[in-house]
Amino acid sequence: MDKKLKILITGASSYLGARLYFDLLKDFDVVGTYNTSKLIDNFLRLDITKNDEINAIFEKVKPSVIVHVAANASSKWCEENPDLAVKLNETATKYIVDLANKIKAKVIYISSFAAFEPNNLYAKTKYNSEKIVKNTKTGWIILRPSLILGFSPNIINDRPFNRLLKNLDGVPAEYDISWKFQPTYIGHISEVIKEVITRNINNETIPVAVSDLKSRFDTAKDILTPFGIEVKPFDAKDNAHFSEKKEINKLKELNLPIYTYQKMIEKIIEEIKNREQFKL
Repeated sequence: MDKKLKILITGASSYLGARLYFDLLKDFDVVGTYNTSKLIDNFLRLDITKNDEINAIFEKVKPSVIVHVAANASSKWCEENPDLAVKLNETATKYIVDLANKIKAKVIYISSFAAFEPNNLYAKTKYNSEKIVKNTKTGWIILRPSLILGFSPNIINDRPFNRLLKNLDGVPAEYDISWKFQPTYIGHISEVIKEVITRNINNETIPVAVSDLKSRFDTAKDILTPFGIEVKPFDAKDNAHFSEKKEINKLKELNLPIYTYQKMIEKIIEEIKNREQFKL
């Protein structure tokens, strides 16, 4: 792979961003940005709601590819802070795309399964950002992960997988059975990004997930049971999410890596056993 190819990751201190940085660093020249939490010393501070800051970073780094991760993924937070949510999750995307066009960079945008059915503000910001990203002139890729599981150098942020890790430290493991979703393995996202960069795949929207519908209880039980943790079910009667299977045929169509649910679980268990490898 082209070690000289420079990639800029926004939100590299986040749960997903940190894992992407860790994985992509093996094959590319990667620069990470953060806003409030500096995960490692060489990350650059960037407030993506400020156009001039983005411009300064882009001019300094001159990336060939921008992986845009930075966002607030909390639906509750978005509903409580609608103006800021649009500014952070949507307007900032326009700034990034406009300035990417200025330096002739490709944009890989981390969207969400929520964009399939944009029925709340968070989902709408992702859906609208997808439309914005399609204005990238050098080429764009939109990745739609579902609920993401797998180890990251960032084990602090309150993300679903990091809550599972707390169960290993003695926090009771009780998980909902009502909402079913197609989980996404965090390493799968990295693998797809590597492929679309090295094979120069452009202008595609790609759902990244397994084909099986699982509940939070299912995933927690399958991940934690091998470590001797008892997982108890409860019914949260979660009607806020749709439990409908989405097509993930684009992975096969583009000959990109595909994960079965079982393969994902095996990978995650192995990562937990070898968690020390994920230090940056």
